[in-house]
Amino acid sequence: MAFKTHEHLFTPGRALSSYPTLIKRPNNVAAILESQVARIIESQETLYADGRHALLLIFQGMDCAGKDSTIKHVLSGVNPQGVDVANFREPTRNEVAHSYLWRYWRQMPRRGLMGVFNRSHYEEVLVMRVHPELFEERRMPHQDLDDAFWASRCADLAYLEDHLTRNGIHVVKFFLNLSREEQRERLLGRIDREHKNWKFDPRDVKERQHWDDYRTAYAEAIERTHTGECPWYIIPADHKPTTRALVAQIIAEKLDAMPIRIPHLGTKAREELATARAVLMKD
Repeated sequence: MAFKTHEHLFTPGRALSSYPTLIKRPNNVAAILESQVARIIESQETLYADGRHALLLIFQGMDCAGKDSTIKHVLSGVNPQGVDVANFREPTRNEVAHSYLWRYWRQMPRRGLMGVFNRSHYEEVLVMRVHPELFEERRMPHQDLDDAFWASRCADLAYLEDHLTRNGIHVVKFFLNLSREEQRERLLGRIDREHKNWKFDPRDVKERQHWDDYRTAYAEAIERTHTGECPWYIIPADHKPTTRALVAQIIAEKLDAMPIRIPHLGTKAREELATARAVLMKD
């Protein structure tokens, strides 16, 4: 049995903290994940063969929300030739010398592929909003960083995604909604468990001090860029198995809804197949 309530995960105007109550954790999340991953694997082969559409999956969330592990588990078994994963860190000098969307545009998946953005162009209205001092480091044109500025940036993102959709690149966006207490436990786990020490980044503790600012930035960005064609899904992230199962189901249903199919050969191509078969039978 799969989830039945995920289509209600986003309703404009709701506070982000209210979303976890919309999902009740079933007892069989492992079985749900397995079944949905199998659907994804089958559909991904059709997407690749069809070659007319692409699927871009965007993962956002606070530090320790489980973006890496969710991507790993949900896309396990998918043909790596059909998937591009981009992880956006601090931009290079060359990247900041271009339009702020340039480096994201270069990573968009070509038709036939699934693209995964682990963090994305939304960092430009999240990190940049929480840390406006970064604008000086990027040598951006001088301008007021007021509400109108952030609204215009969100409009840029929405226009970009609208353009992608009209060109066959379907966009699905996930916000992994982690609670502050669960983030604290995961950070402590990275400190206290030796085999997880490599995951710990002291900057995560510093960024935690801006928790409320990030929540505000996320809420406004999601509100301004959620559309029927390019929806946001607010995924409860405190229980990783539920997060993975829910994300997998949404991806599987999105692929099922896409107008993709295994190509049908025309008359000439079928004749070439018949000729090739005859040759091989005599070999």
